[in-house]
This record gives sequence, C-alpha cells and structure tokens, in this order.
Amino acid sequence: MALGVKVRNISTKGSYTIQEFYDAIKDQTFSAGEPSLVKHGVATIITFPALDRQNQVWVMAAGGKGTKFSIQKSQAAGMGKLAGNLALDQVTNGLFGLGSMVGGNAKACEKLVEETAKELDALGL
Repeated sequence: MALGVKVRNISTKGSYTIQEFYDAIKDQTFSAGEPSLVKHGVATIITFPALDRQNQVWVMAAGGKGTKFSIQKSQAAGMGKLAGNLALDQVTNGLFGLGSMVGGNAKACEKLVEETAKELDALGL
C-alpha cells in the first residue's frame, strides 16, 4: 500500500468492458457489500458501499475492454464527492487525506480489498 491506496489486480478468462464486468457481478454477494456502477471524473468504475469519505473499495478496468481489473482502496467515488474531497483536502492543507491511511476504517477497507479480489477471482469470469 502506498499513500493510503491498496491495490490488488485480477485477470479474467473473458474480456469485459467495465459495464459488462459489472453486469456479470452485480447479483453476487461480496464481503464489501453490493456493487454499484459510478461515474467518477471521466472514468466509470464499480464501487462498494463507502466506509467513510476516505475509504471505499473500487474496481477499475485496466483499459477499455480487457481481462485485467484492479481492486483498490480509495476515497468515496462520485462526481459530487470528488469535488468535496478535493475541497476538504485544500482547506485542511492535506490533513484530510491522512484519514485514508490511518484508523479503523482504513484497516477495514484494506481487508475488504483483499477479500473482494479473492471473491471476484473465485467467480471464474
């Protein structure tokens, strides 16, 4: 983990866009909760319920359509949250971002990244 971001990569047997991957997993049960498809900046990502504004499990495609996906710990996703988190980080001179690196939710989210990667891999997609 570097700078509050934990990443695990998985490879799938088939080739998927992020939408197709979401469609394949949306009805599955995950330790991190129910997946959602979210627009974050210019990217579309799969997210699980955020533990707080600084700790959420994301699934991102490594390209347009492919077999590689990254499961990572990051800040809560979404267009409104992106702007709010940036503003909080500026107002606190970067102290807001420290919450993603320390504390109970940070550790819990790191564990959820590991579990989610294993659960996605076990689906055999």
